[in-house]
Amino acid sequence: MTVRIHVPADSAAASVGADHVAARLATEIERAGLDARIVRTGSRGLFWLEPMIEVETATGPIAYGPVTPADIPGLIAAGLIDGGAHPLRLGPTDAIPYLARQERLTFARCGAIDPVSVEDYRARGGFKGLERALAMTPVEIVEEVTASGLRGRGGAGFPTGIKWRTVLGAAGDQKHIVCNADEGDSGTFADRMLMEGDPMLLIEGMAIAGLAVGATQGWIYIRSEYPRAVATFTRAVEACRRAGILGAKVGGAGPAFDITVRMGAGAYVCGEETSLLESLEGKRALVRFKPPLPALKGLFGKPTVINNVLSFAAVPTILADGAKAYADYGMGRSRGTLPFQLAGNIKFGGLVEKAFGLTLGEAIHDFGGGTRSGRPIRAVQVGGPLGAYFPADYLDTPLDYEAFAARKGMLGHGGIVVFDDSVDMAEQARFAFEFCAKESCGKCTPCRIGSTRGRETIEKVIRGEAVERNLALVDDLCRTMTDASLCALGGLTPYPVLSAIEHFPEDFDRAPARVAAE
Repeated sequence: MTVRIHVPADSAAASVGADHVAARLATEIERAGLDARIVRTGSRGLFWLEPMIEVETATGPIAYGPVTPADIPGLIAAGLIDGGAHPLRLGPTDAIPYLARQERLTFARCGAIDPVSVEDYRARGGFKGLERALAMTPVEIVEEVTASGLRGRGGAGFPTGIKWRTVLGAAGDQKHIVCNADEGDSGTFADRMLMEGDPMLLIEGMAIAGLAVGATQGWIYIRSEYPRAVATFTRAVEACRRAGILGAKVGGAGPAFDITVRMGAGAYVCGEETSLLESLEGKRALVRFKPPLPALKGLFGKPTVINNVLSFAAVPTILADGAKAYADYGMGRSRGTLPFQLAGNIKFGGLVEKAFGLTLGEAIHDFGGGTRSGRPIRAVQVGGPLGAYFPADYLDTPLDYEAFAARKGMLGHGGIVVFDDSVDMAEQARFAFEFCAKESCGKCTPCRIGSTRGRETIEKVIRGEAVERNLALVDDLCRTMTDASLCALGGLTPYPVLSAIEHFPEDFDRAPARVAAE
């Protein structure tokens, strides 16, 4: 029986040599005359152990890592294809503590299957949600998603079922499903991992959404910085067409539904749904005024469901196992699981999927192992470059939408970026304004001009020029941006700025220079 050896083709693994490991492994397998086959998979998300390879055995997969090409001959000699002992042997993959403590629903298959194999996906429970959806009415599908408590995983946390219900009830000769895969937030990589490791889960979720609202066309907008994700997802779409999952009869039995892949052009603002729609239509990515909402007048003026990757990817599990099974995970109004990502100054960076309710400190210490530098944690930014900076005494905050909002923060896409005590928070506040100035679409004055004036004013503070007066000006400017910006780019930039000033005032106190200037 041919033994399957998994080598990740994920971008993170490739960046540390996974492609070279796969090539050397193929050479050594042939040289040794072994009955083994290499399967390029996604990543399990244990980035400090990449490249991590796994060999399928009768008792389950056995992991080894981190592996270099030079390690391959020794691994073969030690009986790799039988899961033999070796210094790099990590043991049964599912028993690795980092994975064993997780509750993986969305990422259950990632790293365990060939991402472009319909057979592999089916063998691990794939398409069960779609099969159930095909036997339901659109209203029943929408109600199931609503009952699950699923909220948008892209940042706003808007209830997915309500959005779908609106599109279902909207009049239109054509409706669209749009997946926002323009994952541009700092410290986030879950969308990329899923598209490279289990793209058919996303395809299934989009197809179910099409059945739910009566849409026959799906679109996915993937950021240009993700060429591997674009290539893998495109191959998965083609495989699903050949298998009859997509095309004239979705799942071989339903109405028509197909997916078109589009690559973004490098603009952060395209993560905002209306500018994404403009870009999809071939226009400059400018934010649209609301109303009308995209649910009523979206892509090409037609009713449109727009959700992000993790929102669509949660849907097959909800349909396969039922709304209650999904809603049993989590806390309060935050139901299901959250795939959060550990980045920045962290010892064990990677992806963790847990039910909502884990505290920020538990995520960083229990999974991330604290800072990579070994120095104390000073600040944590959750929710991308527009997220608030939390001080160390906020590490008791549960990973929950309402808990974060109560402390003037946001979960966003679940990216957690850690800073040790060497960080200068005044510089971080300056960066927030600078980022907004560079990425603004330019349509509204508060974002376009406010971000530039904000950067200039913070720079005066850093130089010690009239600190108190300039900080008051920053506060006033932030309130204007929050209240008057057209979209979240300008509206949320004050979050990192004001939180840095509130929690780390000592970094803005340039007393000697201030006295001299005043």
